[in-house]
Amino acid sequence: MAPSEIPRTVKVVNTAELIHLDDEARVCGLNRQHGAGWLAEHADPEAAHYLWPAFVHRLNRRPEYSPHWRCMLLLALRDGQHVFSLLDVLPATFYRLPETLDCETKAQVVERLSGQIQTVAEWSARNV
Repeated sequence: MAPSEIPRTVKVVNTAELIHLDDEARVCGLNRQHGAGWLAEHADPEAAHYLWPAFVHRLNRRPEYSPHWRCMLLLALRDGQHVFSLLDVLPATFYRLPETLDCETKAQVVERLSGQIQTVAEWSARNV
């Protein structure tokens, strides 16, 4: 699949891998909805987090990292809440993540991300 073709799948990552993905996005100058260190401070270290590529994104100022995928992120926080965030992920990085979820779990994650869910910004305004 070409980088300009978005995969229709959901992948699960642990907190350490999520922090690594966030660091990669920061180093590449890609979009992240949280500041450096925010995930280490607020993400549940024992939880699963879910990435669903939403659309292809391009940066003229960083052609070496374009195109990449803007992923919807279902993020589990230390306080037990789940919030919506976005994270840009390089296609090669996304493909390296194992495909471990069954179809029913993927559908549940997509449904949750497509519904009314608190955003990181909304959560931060109330809790930080």
